[in-house]
Amino acid sequence: MFEGFELTGASIAFFLISLFVIACGVLLLNLKNVVYMALAIGGVFIGVAAVYILLEAEFLAFIQVLLYAGAITIMLLFAIMLTRHDEIESQTRITAHPVWSALGVIGLGGIILYVIKFSGIRWPNSAQESPFAGQDNVKMIGEQLFSQYVIPFELVSVVLIVAVVGAITLANKEDN
Repeated sequence: MFEGFELTGASIAFFLISLFVIACGVLLLNLKNVVYMALAIGGVFIGVAAVYILLEAEFLAFIQVLLYAGAITIMLLFAIMLTRHDEIESQTRITAHPVWSALGVIGLGGIILYVIKFSGIRWPNSAQESPFAGQDNVKMIGEQLFSQYVIPFELVSVVLIVAVVGAITLANKEDN
């Protein structure tokens, strides 16, 4: 179908992960219960981390799981549980908007596939190596962070400390 495109395990994994991320995103937009919405956004974060792993960006995948799928999703769940939400759902009318939206998305997808197929785009050959193949991503990030970018790194830590002290000061003034 596509010239130069090989159906490999990585491409099948990418398409399956993409379908998972899209499904979680659609669930996020269509669910009514906020707890389920928070779990759906957690699924999106996990899927994005899986795409990072396919791209051989292990450090970004780890940070994605640690910060977004872990901390942000848990923070959202705690915020939802600590606030009051009414369980009464309003009656919704059935309209033709979802049908028109689905047709529009299918049409847009068809246009994108048509443009990709007939635009002459050459898919990269899997035998070609990336310039960073075989290198440790985390080691490269650490070397750059503590050699070339040491001053901005330390300035960010000072700004974060000032922000924490400011937040504590404001919180103490509100209690008085």
